Amino acid sequence: MTTTKTALTYGIIGLGRFGIALVECLASAGKDVIAIDKDVSRVREARRFTEMALIIDNLDQIALEEAGIQNCDIVVICIAEQIDVSILTTMTVLKMGVANVIAKATSNIHGEALRQLGATVVFPERDMAIRLGKGLLYNSFLDSIALSGNAEVRRIQVTRKLIGTTIQDMNIRRRYGVNIIAVEYNDYTDVNFTADYCFRDGDVISVVGQIKNLEHFEADIQ
Repeated sequence: MTTTKTALTYGIIGLGRFGIALVECLASAGKDVIAIDKDVSRVREARRFTEMALIIDNLDQIALEEAGIQNCDIVVICIAEQIDVSILTTMTVLKMGVANVIAKATSNIHGEALRQLGATVVFPERDMAIRLGKGLLYNSFLDSIALSGNAEVRRIQVTRKLIGTTIQDMNIRRRYGVNIIAVEYNDYTDVNFTADYCFRDGDVISVVGQIKNLEHFEADIQ
């Protein structure tokens, strides 16, 4: 009888503020996390959340294999400030056969190099700045998830302009080219709403579409 592996194992390489926050988040959710850094104090901090926090000075393949990184389903490389180390470590982890490698980047050129290797690239500082900017531009903006093809899912606070109208009244899909996929109210998320749903004060809607269409929609409901 064969068993199916369902629980994911994560590897976090580099335990700065970003890496430590990831370790805490994943470990607090009950996930198996291997945390790696050369700094003793950072590894000691990571051991508050996972027993598998290891001190490794040289991030070569032998050391990473001894740590068990090749057994991880997802590895996040959080050492963007040292671009050469970031690229070499990303290359090594991919060579070890890890299916999903995510690497933190500090610039577009750095990100493109990581992307060419086959890693998924994140820009934490830039992404946070973009989210803050959207929050400043649109009072209704709460959060977003980036999708491929210049599309996003956005959580948007229902504004005064929407209260009392229905989805059908707004004709959102036809007018703006976006779709409402969920409505939240009082900690309840409804994904089976109908076109005659009437917006209430306190509603939060999740909307998916092209970024330009979402911005048009958000600007129009202010």
